[in-house]
Amino acid sequence: MNKNRLEAFSDGVLAIIITIMVLEFKVPNSVSYEAIVPLLHKFLSYVLSFIYVGIYWNNHHHMMHTVKKVNGKILWANLHLLFWLSLIPFATAWIGEHKFAPFPMMFYGFILLMNGLAYFILQNLILSHHGKDSLLSKALGKDYKGKSSPILYLIAMLCAYKFPSIAGGIYIFVALMWLIPDKRIERIFNEND
Repeated sequence: MNKNRLEAFSDGVLAIIITIMVLEFKVPNSVSYEAIVPLLHKFLSYVLSFIYVGIYWNNHHHMMHTVKKVNGKILWANLHLLFWLSLIPFATAWIGEHKFAPFPMMFYGFILLMNGLAYFILQNLILSHHGKDSLLSKALGKDYKGKSSPILYLIAMLCAYKFPSIAGGIYIFVALMWLIPDKRIERIFNEND
């Protein structure tokens, strides 16, 4: 099967996820600076989640450039990833509304963990479908970031119970780790030109 429909559907879902997150903001009744201060937690949670959705969109986009064909397993794995990504707006609203309280921060970490695992599953199904000599396999190499992220999410979830700010710091650290442009796939394409 051609990969174009999978890419188009995924792009549409990710655009909707970002739209849903921004719709959580309610316009203040006042025009003063003080009216915005209560929204600071919501804004910060939105920024972090926007970055995470952007990271997934970017990495998904790059990964799909290495894909020639998809099968039913890959389609279902992609839907599995989109399911967990679609829960980001809920978790974002919860941590923003309750000012980064412990249990919402644990839940946010759980959602991030499940997104990471779903991406890992999709990536591995693509690898098994295209073989060990595929462009994606060459580009990933040892994939230290991909392997360390779930561990960091688990540590953050455990910290969130007593130290939600440390959990938040870990979530930010993982986002920054992925935000640094990853040139592995682009480098492999340039070498094969």
